[in-house]
Amino acid sequence: MESSDPVDTPMVEKFKLDEDTQGKAVDPTHYRGMVGTLMYLTASRPDLTFAICICARNQAKPTEKHLHAIKRIFKYLRGTVNRGLWYPKDSSFSLTTYADVDHAGCQDTRRSTSGCMQLLGDRLISWSSKKHKSTAISSTFHFIKEQVENEVVELYFVNTEYQLADIFTKAFGRERIEFLINKLGMRSFTPETLKQLADEAEE
Repeated sequence: MESSDPVDTPMVEKFKLDEDTQGKAVDPTHYRGMVGTLMYLTASRPDLTFAICICARNQAKPTEKHLHAIKRIFKYLRGTVNRGLWYPKDSSFSLTTYADVDHAGCQDTRRSTSGCMQLLGDRLISWSSKKHKSTAISSTFHFIKEQVENEVVELYFVNTEYQLADIFTKAFGRERIEFLINKLGMRSFTPETLKQLADEAEE
């Protein structure tokens, strides 16, 4: 992959990676190794989480289509190797959660993929991308309803443009990806950027 050109998104925009029963099979051990290697990055690279989780769903019978998809993630990494999360020290301690669901997004099972993230002030502290095991509605919604009634939690509708959890349920183009990762607090930590951020912090 060292000789490959970098790409600007981890997945092709609106791409759906379904089961490929007619495609040419590839070595599943090699494919799983690539998935396993990338899984470590989901702990520090939220911009990769959705693409990696989608590829991980096809470990049983991977084909060339799945292999191309996972290689694209490596190409994206090649161009964004310095990117990471920035945690400003003067951020507030208010907890904000964004949740989104790509209804029936899985092409094979018609199950939905939910995305969720939590911000402590401006600091991203937790995130997930998960395919539902069934179509049933979780009982946790009753818990949230109780918390709203007790005025512990406030719920707000978020317009699609500002729905930050979208990055954990869908594949977007470069412009949308850049907007979302910036809102998540991700920065490119080149030496020049690190100096600029340090200077801003001192001010």
